[in-house]
Amino acid sequence: MSVTEAFEKEKKVLNFIETIVEEDIKEGKNDSRIHTRFPPEPNGYLHIGHAKAICLNFSIAQQYNGKCNLRFDDTNPEKEDVEYVDSIMDDVRWLGFQWEGEPHYASDYFDQLYEWALKMIRDGKAYVDDQPQETISQQRGTPTRPGTESPYRNRSVAENMELFLQMKNGDFPNGARVLRAKIDMTSPNMHMRDPIMYRIIHAEHQRTGDKWKIYPMYDFAHGQSDYIEGITHSLCTLEFEVHRPLYDWFLDQVIDTKYRPRQIEFARLNLSYTIMSKRKLLELVQKGIVSGWDDPRMPTIAGLRRRGYTPESIRVFAERIGIAKRDNTIDVGLLEFSIREDLNKTAPRVMGVIDPVKLVITNYPEGELEQIELVNNPEDAESGSRTVPFGKELYIEREDFMIDPPKKYFRLSPGNEVRLKGAYVVRCENFDRDQNGEVTTIYCSYNPETKSGTGAQQPKVKGTLHWVEASTAVDAEVRLYDRLFSDEDPDGHKDVDFLSFLNPDSLKILKTCKVEPMLGSVKAGDKFQFQRLGYFCADKDSDNDKPVFNRTVSLKDNWAKINK
Repeated sequence: MSVTEAFEKEKKVLNFIETIVEEDIKEGKNDSRIHTRFPPEPNGYLHIGHAKAICLNFSIAQQYNGKCNLRFDDTNPEKEDVEYVDSIMDDVRWLGFQWEGEPHYASDYFDQLYEWALKMIRDGKAYVDDQPQETISQQRGTPTRPGTESPYRNRSVAENMELFLQMKNGDFPNGARVLRAKIDMTSPNMHMRDPIMYRIIHAEHQRTGDKWKIYPMYDFAHGQSDYIEGITHSLCTLEFEVHRPLYDWFLDQVIDTKYRPRQIEFARLNLSYTIMSKRKLLELVQKGIVSGWDDPRMPTIAGLRRRGYTPESIRVFAERIGIAKRDNTIDVGLLEFSIREDLNKTAPRVMGVIDPVKLVITNYPEGELEQIELVNNPEDAESGSRTVPFGKELYIEREDFMIDPPKKYFRLSPGNEVRLKGAYVVRCENFDRDQNGEVTTIYCSYNPETKSGTGAQQPKVKGTLHWVEASTAVDAEVRLYDRLFSDEDPDGHKDVDFLSFLNPDSLKILKTCKVEPMLGSVKAGDKFQFQRLGYFCADKDSDNDKPVFNRTVSLKDNWAKINK
């Protein structure tokens, strides 16, 4: 049974959004249609929080035989890029979803939004304000103090129409004027205090070129775009809850049909030890703290994919955390548990030695190689087996040998016996050290009657070590990734820069690793369990001369132990 199937068996109750959707279907709202949308801004790469929203929107559509659009909120040409558009589409597909028809763009509706803005001016519901943004913000007041009306609030319709046309034609510089909705400067909801609808931006747009010199604000474009596309349920995170009255007010001004979209808010994903602000993630990239948006330490979907996370593990994680009405913080350990659980069932077990020291079996025949058969994955009956070469000289992990071990040390030490995985029991007889006292070679003897799986009487040993045969070993680079931040809430400390919580051990690069021969021909994205070390994924930097492996996650939650 797959991870997804197992979780589906556990799932018993509807979340509150599913309950609303089922009630709307039952009552025949919008002809009982279900049509959702995922509306990212193309101003950065998507992160794990967006993955939750993707899973929710597309899953609701699938569950109720509906549709889900992908719509880019491309209303700010100064921050947007085609690179981000392409990456977002890649991420959605990689997660296993396909949007309805072609991708949509808010820019597809600029002409219609402009016409609706003109209608609102004619109806006395919008006006051009000459004041700078700072003044407008100050005049809005506070939640406990009403705002102050703009001196331009009562301009005539004719003057507003003329000024707005001039704004559209590019007759004014950036920031010189804005178009504001005329609502209520005394409203307890700050978003209803004459919000800005349009601002002037002299910038080339990736899709519309230099046609427009004015661009709609998100609050004006969002609901109307939903309406144009026939969206029935506009699922947003909780910070948009206070925007909902404005969402509905704008729709009231421009539509007169029975159909209308409904905005529903859910709690965004907050993840411990993680930054979710796209602005701050961009800062990490621009300052070179990480290698790019797809750095495996980043919480971006691209970074998680490169690190070795699977689409299924992320979908199951999204299901497990559920859909809540209140913000909370999810332990990143649950995300790591989800990928461990998935890879445990699917990743082949292989042997790699990341800090090698040579082991010589003194009584093994010189020049002889034999093939040891190993099961690829005991959790997967169909995974089969493979053979790995075994010979006189091997590599083992340096930490698997101690000259003067403590009690209950079950690995290799002078006079002690261990089993080499799938092969023989060996006994340490001697060792060499260099002038710095570091062990360079370990000498062992073996008993040919102790081969694993032979059915003969086997000696009882408490330790089993992984290994790689020396003459056929493949040189590899291993990148040990850990959490990027050492603080559980790096963005939650007042007056403390989140960068001060960077984990200095978030990346260790090991360049002298040795792996078994089959790993010399891996492709980027191939995933494995390195016996006793963790789960690893072949990186895109791999080449024919030297594979590169990223550690996806350790075999166990080491952080839980550290923080106890």
